Amino acid sequence: MILVTGATGQFGKTTIHALLNKNVPAGSISALVRDLTKATDLKEKGIHLKTGDYDDATSLLSALRGVNKLLLVSGNDIPNRARQQRNVVEAAVAAGVTHIVYTSFLRRNETAGSPIAAVAASHIETERIIKESGIPYTIMRNSLYADILPGFMGEKVLETGIYLPAGNGSASFALRQDMAEAAAEILTGSGHENKDYIIANERNYTMHDVAAMLSELSGAEIPYTSPTTATYTDTLSKAGVPEEYIQLIAGFSEAIEQGEFETSHSDLRKLLGRTPTDIKEYLKSVYFSTN
Repeated sequence: MILVTGATGQFGKTTIHALLNKNVPAGSISALVRDLTKATDLKEKGIHLKTGDYDDATSLLSALRGVNKLLLVSGNDIPNRARQQRNVVEAAVAAGVTHIVYTSFLRRNETAGSPIAAVAASHIETERIIKESGIPYTIMRNSLYADILPGFMGEKVLETGIYLPAGNGSASFALRQDMAEAAAEILTGSGHENKDYIIANERNYTMHDVAAMLSELSGAEIPYTSPTTATYTDTLSKAGVPEEYIQLIAGFSEAIEQGEFETSHSDLRKLLGRTPTDIKEYLKSVYFSTN
């Protein structure tokens, strides 16, 4: 039995669909959810629904009984994430889970000086907890989703251009769908135990590259402007953008500028058995699809 946590979230649900596309029987897949009413589509496909909460150790132990392989999709409660995910790992140990796959993230800087140190800390701690648990593991060090680009660039990017404090830095953006397919391969394949995989694209993209792709696709010049972080946050604040959202984008943009998500190695092609989706193809599907 495979259990996927965060099953109503984007990564969890996409992974379940990838498992079904690999002809894994629906009856062999369980989905951990907090709210059953949000998972009716999964139930209709024959997926076992199990209720559980990262803060409720008893519910986690009940959900994990009979599970062989666990996909632990990292939670979004960043201040409490390490503690919550420790609960999951401890429940997995008690339930006899034989393989944990964890969606961590790619990083180069593990110090407090990183602009995304608060995000990184819980991932680093969870990796340590998993490795010390004694359960065979696979750590997926996921790069940034290409899927975040439209949100970072804004709805009017084709009119106003890209405005982000990412400088000339680059990131190995990869599509969430590709990452989920890689997770499904790890969960159903063999030889993945006790390995850390770099889940990233095969090239690093700057925002200059992204602007050039949009320009080529649109036939118009799409500029890229990189303000200072202070100017960026001030501009968006005056535009009424919520502070939490501003800080999130600013932090990740700074991390891109500093090369946090650059890599010269990727395991994604090996896991997919094909070339990862090129960002230009993704941008075309988002902004210029005729469907």
